[in-house]
Amino acid sequence: MITRTSLRGSALASLDARALRDTLPRAAFDVETALDVVRPICEQVRHHGADALRDLSEKFDGVRPDALRVPAEVLSAALDQLDPDIRAALTEAIRRARLVHDDQRRTATTTQVAPGGTVTERWVPVDRVGLYVPGGVAVLASSVVMNVVPAQAAGVESLAVASPPQRSNTGAFVGYPDPTILAACALLGVDEVYAVGGAQAIAMFAYGAREADGTTVCEPVSLVTGPGNIYVVAAKRLLKGLIGIDSEAGPTEIAILADDSADAEHVAADLISQAEHDKLAAAVLVTDSDDLAERVEQALERRVASTKHAERIRVSLGGEQSGIVLVDDVEAGLRVVDAYAAEHLEIQTRDASAVAARVRNAGAIFVGAYAPVSLGDYAAGSNHVLPTGGCACHSSGLSVQSFLRGIHVVDYTQDALREVASVVTTLAQAEDLPAHGEAVTARFER
Repeated sequence: MITRTSLRGSALASLDARALRDTLPRAAFDVETALDVVRPICEQVRHHGADALRDLSEKFDGVRPDALRVPAEVLSAALDQLDPDIRAALTEAIRRARLVHDDQRRTATTTQVAPGGTVTERWVPVDRVGLYVPGGVAVLASSVVMNVVPAQAAGVESLAVASPPQRSNTGAFVGYPDPTILAACALLGVDEVYAVGGAQAIAMFAYGAREADGTTVCEPVSLVTGPGNIYVVAAKRLLKGLIGIDSEAGPTEIAILADDSADAEHVAADLISQAEHDKLAAAVLVTDSDDLAERVEQALERRVASTKHAERIRVSLGGEQSGIVLVDDVEAGLRVVDAYAAEHLEIQTRDASAVAARVRNAGAIFVGAYAPVSLGDYAAGSNHVLPTGGCACHSSGLSVQSFLRGIHVVDYTQDALREVASVVTTLAQAEDLPAHGEAVTARFER
């Protein structure tokens, strides 16, 4: 079901960081090719607004929404009809996420560079954001929490959520996103929700949308966040610059670094939990124990056979993006997982906390036997919108910081400027930009 790769002895020692990364399992995710698909979609939305959004929803989702913006009464109905256990679970997930994200708030910092000269870094929230919530293979109400909570904690004043209309909806929810997603929005106090999915949703956020008579349906946003399929990712890449984006998040991935102290049943269950997302989802075990690898393979066969989405999981675990990587020891395993830079990394070894502290590249790290990735997906308090495809070596997951901009405020008195004037003029002359220096000396000509 899942392939093995040996990186023991000279097989690992001979690889530099780039070659090692290229050797490890990874899903093929061709965003460049998808750009050719999404470019005409985005242009259609740009030029034809709300009518294009309806046409595209009918084409891709099999639903033609009458109202692109979900009415307030539909949001209220979704919350009223929400299963009490699900409502309680969402409420607790929101509470935990708020605890973590509220602690990420930044305060202004003022540095006195010289007497009379200060630089203040002031943190200002983005004015308006578009939050995308997937609704394809899996309808992720938890992604509403993960997008909205940090934006609200940052102080963003205008939030809009978009999620695909669901063909299976009935009654009051026909033509709208999944009712649980709508209920999560209502629970968080978000009242601007759109029945728009895919690349067209990103285009709507970037360009805004109007009806044929000029009536505004959706105002443009400054930043778009949230996970999605390859076409959502391609639209983000295409429109980056017109809008800010959080990341180009591809298929989900889990890596587990484990030694012979790990429980094979735990490891297998955790690999399956991420493989369940998507046929392109990646599940990678890095271990120095042949015995553990064998027991995990046996547990996978047994557990996959009895789980709901067995076919999807088998494709994921059997794909080129998944595998068991054998190494000489935990030290070598650390090198491998740092090169892989997983979205989710579990450490199931002896002294797991000490091993985790040495990891440099991961979207989120889950320490020990009782911190599975699925805890982070829902209720750890951490954020599950994380960098994929090795991007964790240079990018962070979604946080309050994602919605803030740092602005430097420079405040110098006349004396403070006079004291540093020669530094400015000297450097301006060195760069052959004399007018830069003259902008300083002009203030002392009288």
